[in-house]
Amino acid sequence: MSGIGRSAADPVKGLLHRHRDLCERAVDPLEIAAGLEVHGVTDRTAARFRHRDVFSLAEEMYARVPRDGDTPARTEDAPAPRPGGPRAAGFVLAVLPGVVCAAAVAGLRLSDGRPRLIAAAVGVLAVALALGAALRRGPLSSATRGTSAWTCWLVGYALLGDGLLRNAVTGGPDGLPDGSAAGPWPVTVVPVLALALSYAPAVGCAHLFVAGARRKLASSRGLADFSASVRPLLLGAFALYTGALAALLALTGAALGEPAAPPQALTLGALLLLARLLTVHGHAHAATLVLTATAAAEAAALATLFAGRLPGFGFLSAPVEALVAACGVAGVPTAACGIGALTLLVHASRRLTRASAHAPTERTP
Repeated sequence: MSGIGRSAADPVKGLLHRHRDLCERAVDPLEIAAGLEVHGVTDRTAARFRHRDVFSLAEEMYARVPRDGDTPARTEDAPAPRPGGPRAAGFVLAVLPGVVCAAAVAGLRLSDGRPRLIAAAVGVLAVALALGAALRRGPLSSATRGTSAWTCWLVGYALLGDGLLRNAVTGGPDGLPDGSAAGPWPVTVVPVLALALSYAPAVGCAHLFVAGARRKLASSRGLADFSASVRPLLLGAFALYTGALAALLALTGAALGEPAAPPQALTLGALLLLARLLTVHGHAHAATLVLTATAAAEAAALATLFAGRLPGFGFLSAPVEALVAACGVAGVPTAACGIGALTLLVHASRRLTRASAHAPTERTP
């Protein structure tokens, strides 16, 4: 009876025992609040422990668990950071994919014949390496690599897909791509260059969203309150990136004298940004699933056009031909990427507005 009495008098004790590892590892009460949410503890659950919300409950749990090194290191003992070092390195990595892609496009424009093919191969490799280096740090960095193959397919389709689709509808293609927009298999460079240049704005928007969410996590007094305050941050960052990409599309299109292809490029950029944000914040499965479905839809559109040439199988290509007749070749990637981006936006507005999505996962010792 005495044990029951103590448990009733101290309802938080049992919760502390169940989540002791979480409390001992946490660097602040916010991390405990996010971890409790992962385990299904809500504001209503917190009321059973005599607290008004999960944040208040987390503060008590943090205060009651002893931990080593509670006394912070003195400021004078900590190594002084080099002024502007990490920030300058982050800026260089953010603009690196765009700079390298611009150099690759210049190489294509200044070469012809076999040298152009060599320049294209070297450019693709250089852009891939630059993007890989950029993705290893910053607010868009993640150890998960499951989306890489589908991302490459989608960007490759943005480069070559419209030309192939246009040729397939008219009975082609009659030749291989030569790296130009006027060849037998036109290459659309503008969307890919704009997407590469938009990596820097994407990093900035992701940083604004993460920093804003952490501030809201510190000031919110309930899970519902936190979600309601973070949702506008997510939508604002998404809109800001989309506007930046639209501006880059217009600028690169004018600079290269080629169509900017805004519908498919905007939907593709939105899809890739949302997929990356979800992956970074621990929801890679949904991002991979939607990217896979989008890439499969684009591949199926091309496959049905070629399959429809077989005797008796003309019905297979009818839906894609009708879409191309109504919206042009841009209709296929715009529809595929647009549906995928809308799906991820709805999913992100639910998942990325939870406190658990913003709990620190790694700490530097």
